[in-house]
Amino acid sequence: MAMKIRLARGGSKKRPHYAIVASDSRMPRDGRFLEKLGTYNPLLPKDSEERIKMDMERVQYWLSQGAQPTDRIARFLEAAGVREKATRQNMKKAEPGAKAKQRAEEKAEKAAAPAEDAAAE
Repeated sequence: MAMKIRLARGGSKKRPHYAIVASDSRMPRDGRFLEKLGTYNPLLPKDSEERIKMDMERVQYWLSQGAQPTDRIARFLEAAGVREKATRQNMKKAEPGAKAKQRAEEKAEKAAAPAEDAAAE
């Protein structure tokens, strides 16, 4: 059974509240889970103690049993110092699209043309 430590959404519309749960990866996001490990309230300020609460002993237990944390949970664990910080590189996301590259080239050519005229005089 492939285990995941992930977020299960609760709360009303535009007022999210998440439970940190250990569940089978085949179950739906808000469906059946094996154990509730903590809570996450994104509406609270980032420096608030109440924003993320986790039972670290149980999280360590599930990690030792082979449960894989999702990306968001892995970031929470890195912030808590339980997991080493992973390097994340998504270079394609920061790269401009084809049209933006073309516009930048045209702008550079236009800027270079007056500079050449001034140098010729």
